[in-house]
Parts: sequence; structure tokens; C-alpha cells
Amino acid sequence: MSVQSDDEFRDFMRSRWPAMVRLAYALTGDQGHAEDIAQAAFANAYSGWGRVRRASDPDAYVRAIVIHENSKRFRKQRVREDLRAAVPESGAGADDSLADWTALRDALSRLGPRQRAVIVLRFWLDMSEAATAQALNCSVGTVKSQTSRALATLRKHADITEGELR
Repeated sequence: MSVQSDDEFRDFMRSRWPAMVRLAYALTGDQGHAEDIAQAAFANAYSGWGRVRRASDPDAYVRAIVIHENSKRFRKQRVREDLRAAVPESGAGADDSLADWTALRDALSRLGPRQRAVIVLRFWLDMSEAATAQALNCSVGTVKSQTSRALATLRKHADITEGELR
């Protein structure tokens, strides 16, 4: 890679690092795992920087890598996740109560990795069904069914409405 290309990637990574770590944290519930996943995703993006740079949406490309890296953890071994109450740089407002966040966290911990990814992408990152399907490399119908099942599970285990997920 050229020096200019290296500088371009470095700038891209620095500007996207916090968002990708937050995404990985939302998927894993562990800051250490989140940073490892983001690092692996950016290493992967660096090795294919030409493709990433030419992509119509480089952020979406790297988000897909983050999601894939998280999925690889589950294929290697079943991982027990422990979602924490403290989310780094979360989008939660100051008026959100700790009890609401705790209920949401406990409910999210009951979801499988695929359903949690759908919920995070759709409601936390406010992505469309089509964009979520593209990020997860599945059909829009799969996103709809996974969203429906995940929301049903969340409602069953906590008094949460769709509006509270945003």
C-alpha cells in the first residue's frame, strides 16, 4: 500500500473506531471483546482497503465485518455473554433510568447473537430492513422474522416497547 493510502486508511479508522467499538459492544456486552472485534475488523478492512475504499458505503462494509467477526466467536465455541450496565458513549439520554437500562440489558442477554444483531442494527443504529439484511448477508424476510421473534422475546422478559429501544 502507498503512504497516501495508509494515511487515508488511518484517518478512516480513527474516525470510525468509536462507532465500531460501540457496535461490537452492543453485540457482545463486553468491552474487551468489543475492542478485539473492532481491531480484527479493521485489520481485515486494511488488507482489503482497495475494495473497502471503492465500496458505495465503506461504513456499511466495515459494520458487516464487525458483525461477521462477532459471529465467528460463536462458531468457534459457545460464548456466554454478560451484558454490562455501562455502555461506552451510548446513545442513552440522561433521563433514562438505570432500572430501564438494566431491564433492557437483561432482556437482550436472552437473545441469540443473530437476533441481537438485528435489534442492534435496526433500533440502535436505526438501519432500514434492507440495510440490515445487507449487513447480515440475509434476506429482508429473515430480518423481519428475526426482528419479530427478538421483539417478542424482549417483551416477554421485560416491559419494553419498540420506542424504548431507540
